[in-house]
Amino acid sequence: MREEYMIERQGKRFVLYAGLLEEAHSRGLRSIETELLQVPAKENGEVAIVKAVIRTEEGKFAGIGDASPQNVNRAIAPHLIRMAETRAKARALRDAINVGVTAFEELGGPGEEEVVESSEERDGRQAKHEEGRGELPATRKQLNYLEALISDVVEDGIGRFEEMVGKPVGELTREEASEWIGRLSGRAA
Repeated sequence: MREEYMIERQGKRFVLYAGLLEEAHSRGLRSIETELLQVPAKENGEVAIVKAVIRTEEGKFAGIGDASPQNVNRAIAPHLIRMAETRAKARALRDAINVGVTAFEELGGPGEEEVVESSEERDGRQAKHEEGRGELPATRKQLNYLEALISDVVEDGIGRFEEMVGKPVGELTREEASEWIGRLSGRAA
């Protein structure tokens, strides 16, 4: 697994779903199929359950994912089926490519924010969470574009940029990456 797809939060390492997918493609991913096993309803505690089946050149791998208001953060709660599907695919992909660390997207529940960010960071981002934006990691496409802009615009390159921002480029959120792309695009023009 490429290091750019690994993140660390409070001393624990997680893999990003995008990295699992990219690695699976490089190893001969043939198909991903999902099946909704349980629709969230009042009678089942609003739990969505999805099964994913991954086929690679090495064989067939399955995973089950669940999502409920109790194991996702508030921003994700309206999207239980999609979250259950992502979790199922992440679990199947981890088995298919032999990755033993949890996918970042599998985290959930009331304790998730404590793992993902410190209380100071959480307090500063509370309004954004309530608006439903969350703090998803920057996409690979954003990071590639941002790194190209940095090399064109920032004197001393990525090292200097990371000093300015206060963290590695790979740890930017989607919102932060978007903001920096906008700033640096203006300088490049």
